[in-house]
Amino acid sequence: MTTAPKQLHLAAHFPGVDSTTVWADPRSGSQIDFSSFEHLARTAERGLFDFFFLAEELRLREHNGLIHDLDVVGRPESLTVLNALAAVTDRLGLAATVNATFNEPFELARRLATLDHLSEGRAGWNVVTSADAFTGENFRRCGYPDRAGLPQVLGSARTAGTPLTRAAEFVATARELWDSWTPDGVPRPFAHHGEHFSIEGEFTLPRSPQGHPVVIQAGDSPEGREFAASAADVVLTRHGTLEAGRAFYADVKARLAKYGRGPDELKIMPGAGFVLGETDAEAREKAAAIRLQQVSPQNAMLALEQVWGRDLSSFDPDGPLPEADPVPDTGLGQGRVRQGDPLTVAARWRALSQAKGLSIRQTVIEATSRQPFTGSPATVAAELAGFVAAGAADGFVLVPHLTPGGLDEFVDRVVPLLQERGVFRSAYTGSTLRSHLGLAEPVWKG
Repeated sequence: MTTAPKQLHLAAHFPGVDSTTVWADPRSGSQIDFSSFEHLARTAERGLFDFFFLAEELRLREHNGLIHDLDVVGRPESLTVLNALAAVTDRLGLAATVNATFNEPFELARRLATLDHLSEGRAGWNVVTSADAFTGENFRRCGYPDRAGLPQVLGSARTAGTPLTRAAEFVATARELWDSWTPDGVPRPFAHHGEHFSIEGEFTLPRSPQGHPVVIQAGDSPEGREFAASAADVVLTRHGTLEAGRAFYADVKARLAKYGRGPDELKIMPGAGFVLGETDAEAREKAAAIRLQQVSPQNAMLALEQVWGRDLSSFDPDGPLPEADPVPDTGLGQGRVRQGDPLTVAARWRALSQAKGLSIRQTVIEATSRQPFTGSPATVAAELAGFVAAGAADGFVLVPHLTPGGLDEFVDRVVPLLQERGVFRSAYTGSTLRSHLGLAEPVWKG
């Protein structure tokens, strides 16, 4: 008896204001015009993707007291964009990052439920938190928790058995609100009194066609993994190698049983770039050229200063790394997520530079690159299917390097090969995001 190949899931990330997009390419378009969002979303739907994903920034980033160059293009509010996209798409899921620190459960649950109704059950919510005082200044909120009281990873319990953080309670409270209407459309009062929220009243919208918006989570700490197992529907991860992906996948899936959940009730989807060529060799050449465009000399020095916490403008990006150690917590960069302890990162970069004889720019390229799936369409299709078959992922959130047309070639050339392999749908079989992901509607807990 032949076992059917495991199906993979695909989502499309609008890359936004970051160093993924090659801005110098004449094909790069606006980050503000609705036509850009519409183009990428329509392409993803044509490719039968599960969902379209938008990230969020709540303040323009700064470096050494100046606005970060990539942020001068601005970024519109994500749920507003998704509500507009609901009118020009029919089946594609619509997901956005929305911060749980600077919103309130009733207000955000209502906005998400509105999107879920307008899209007929296609809404998704990537929940994040912030302990960044720099971002908090935009909200003039006194006394928001610091890192010790509010871990950056969503919904984490500080230790096993202790109460969940504000973000976890936020998610639970939102679900109580979505469940306050009965499945047959009868509103009932809600009351939630917890550590972080004490609210009661009546919610304004009935349950949507998929019950609740899909909850997405991103985080790699033990606490983040535990939250994913307890409450999330989808996990976004940065694990890009087969070995790291399999370890993360096995660990998170193994945690599900304690919460009465099966392995298929949580989808693990790494972010992934891709570069296509007529041959594998051509694709590798293209990938190297793209990476040089993504990490310009100026971007390389900015990345270096983010780690070292020093003004390194006198250094040559084609020269060696600084001999001095980083200065922690100088505040040189504001509004950016720190990727690990500076001293540890610097030691790793130095070892890489010394082992391969790399300059500053070359080191940054190697150290910060998430290896894209690179090759001919046939090679990329085989590698994507292989990751899923090997238990390293349930699918991928694809991040094209061109906005908005960077997904077109993948949909035209790789998706048909995945369909031929029998690992990807040839048509949508449902109308909600949960149906695309193979997730059951949540049980009503009124």
